[in-house]
Amino acid sequence: MILCIGEILADMFGKKNADGESFSFHAGGAPFNVACCIARLGGDAGFAGRVGADLIGDKLVEFANVRGLKKLRLQRDGARNTTLAFVSLDEMGERNFCFYRKNTADSFIDFADVLPLISEADVVHIGSLMLSEAHGREFANLVADAVHKSGKLLGFDVNYREDIYSDAEEAARISREYIAKADIVKLSESEVTLLYGNMENLRSAAGKDKTVCITMGEKGSVCLHGGEIFKAPTISVDTVDTTGAGDAFYGAFLLAREEGLSLEKALAFANVCGALTTTEKGAIEALPTREQIFLKLSCAK
Repeated sequence: MILCIGEILADMFGKKNADGESFSFHAGGAPFNVACCIARLGGDAGFAGRVGADLIGDKLVEFANVRGLKKLRLQRDGARNTTLAFVSLDEMGERNFCFYRKNTADSFIDFADVLPLISEADVVHIGSLMLSEAHGREFANLVADAVHKSGKLLGFDVNYREDIYSDAEEAARISREYIAKADIVKLSESEVTLLYGNMENLRSAAGKDKTVCITMGEKGSVCLHGGEIFKAPTISVDTVDTTGAGDAFYGAFLLAREEGLSLEKALAFANVCGALTTTEKGAIEALPTREQIFLKLSCAK
């Protein structure tokens, strides 16, 4: 099982109309997106997170219960609200985020409730939003220690969001700290530049023990592993919304590797999954099936 731990939230997509702007609800949160992707592709996925005892939390619990997750721990918090992410899209489908998450539920996950799930997992992936808060980092450290003591693999997606930290330097420092703890890491091309300056600096920091994936949009992706670099192209699609594309890539990659695919085949599989996710609005509703991915892969040969 691949266990994802961290934020589950409401992505509120804005749409301009004659009366101003309206917002529609979509379930989201990077680690939750990853778990839903794995389940959608037929893998064993688990998710643990925390939402408020509010209307949005009710909607997310209802949504999560029908995603086909093997294990689900959604804690309810009566003192804190569920996190909201307001999302606007430009003409190319690229996103701008504004988070409503001061003292919200997702950073206060109860570790004791999550610990039993770690022993059942092969890979444990932690979300990054919690790392902007001291108590969130304390929780993430407990998870990382438990994962390594259990002999399991720790996954981490940087998912860089400078605006939830006090400044860019703090955001970069904390991101690098958890990259160092993780066994399987995902960054975007822009995050490599922000955190390390260039690929060679990242390669030096990663060493030979980590698997590090870098997504590069229409240029495909690369993976650093064992001191080597592996590459795979992607497919051309008509992009509507890039929300969740990186999460879809990462979920597909983790599953492909757990199923024994080579790095090149895992990258190619993940590239197509991420690309197809951009053809519809929403991070989870747009997730493709395994059959759709293999059809695109066969057509690309």
